[in-house]
Amino acid sequence: MLHASTPPPITRPASLPRCALDLKLDVPTACPAQHNEDVMHLFHEHAELIGLPVVEADQPLGIINRNIFMNEMARPFVREIYGRKSCIAFMDKRPLTVEAHTPIQELSFQVLAAGSKALSDGFIIVDNGRYLGAATGFDLVSAVTNLQAEKNRLVMESIDYASVIQKSFLRPSRLELAATLPDHLLHWEPRDVVGGDFFVFRSFADGFFAAVIDCTGHGVPGAFMTLITASYLDRLLAHGDPRDPARVLGEMNRMVKASLAQDGEDGEGSDDGMDAAFLWFDHATRSLTWAGAKTPLFVLAPGAVDVAQLDGDRMGVGYRTTPMAHAWTNRAQVLEPGTGVFITTDGVIDQVGGPKRIAFGKRRLRGMLLEHRALPLAEQGERIMRAFRDYQGEQPRRDDVTLFGFRI
Repeated sequence: MLHASTPPPITRPASLPRCALDLKLDVPTACPAQHNEDVMHLFHEHAELIGLPVVEADQPLGIINRNIFMNEMARPFVREIYGRKSCIAFMDKRPLTVEAHTPIQELSFQVLAAGSKALSDGFIIVDNGRYLGAATGFDLVSAVTNLQAEKNRLVMESIDYASVIQKSFLRPSRLELAATLPDHLLHWEPRDVVGGDFFVFRSFADGFFAAVIDCTGHGVPGAFMTLITASYLDRLLAHGDPRDPARVLGEMNRMVKASLAQDGEDGEGSDDGMDAAFLWFDHATRSLTWAGAKTPLFVLAPGAVDVAQLDGDRMGVGYRTTPMAHAWTNRAQVLEPGTGVFITTDGVIDQVGGPKRIAFGKRRLRGMLLEHRALPLAEQGERIMRAFRDYQGEQPRRDDVTLFGFRI
């Protein structure tokens, strides 16, 4: 039985961590005898708690992810059916489990090898199988950053490795895109070694889902945001409906705000999020359904004299000022054969250059799409990016750059 009280804050180690045990957090645990209602109380009492370990007789059984659990319990009738059932109903039975004295660098490789789930859910720390505690991906990221700051050589080695990891996250989307849409263009260029832009492409039997996302920042902070948001989007596409891009944006907004504690009104803490365009194309009807968060689509139909700019909502995803319940708007359009659809992050639009040192701009981009419309998109993309670099000249790169397009 849980008793109402003011829970102690989750404390983090003050010294520089050297091994997994140094990351151990003083977090509450649950046991199989506790019900899902008990777990809900724990999550309400510990607003900063991301993953709740489930332990029995000093043996770790799994982790309950806060976002997944809360989303499931919010569904119609789930709380009534599962509220008094064992908390293992929504438990991840295969969390990452590490030995207490695993060095931080080796631990980071284990977490990355385990996939995005270990970053978002956290991991369990044991001593010869006996439960000692839990830690979060955020604390691991912080520990790695602090340790790498000791020596510049280690910083650069780690950033270079992070670039490989980030590119590996994008590789499945590149492969599916090439297999589904032979006539496409895709240019992804971080401003630094790693960046805050990323893209997702998933093919289904009846259509495909695509997303271009521009996370807050660039470099290492931006890259961490891409890993977090990519893991959330993977789950939403696996367990939700990709045919409703606006709903996916809404779910993403709630998950980012909750995980970064940006759902309060105290005005403290981070204010991170993303701009994005999510779209679904239905093969049978040739209908394009899309929702945008401060990111437009550019559409060039066969025979059109200009490129149509389709603006999305003027509300970013996940930011402190974005309401938790904000609903984005789906827009739909039937595409003629040969229609080109393009999305870019603001790294292209806002880049300063040219003799007047002004932004590259949307008008210039639309003009180039018109000028090279007869070319295959891969070649068209090369021409645009060559002109973009020439325009930039000696001006410093302002942001990460992503340009994506396909022709139906």
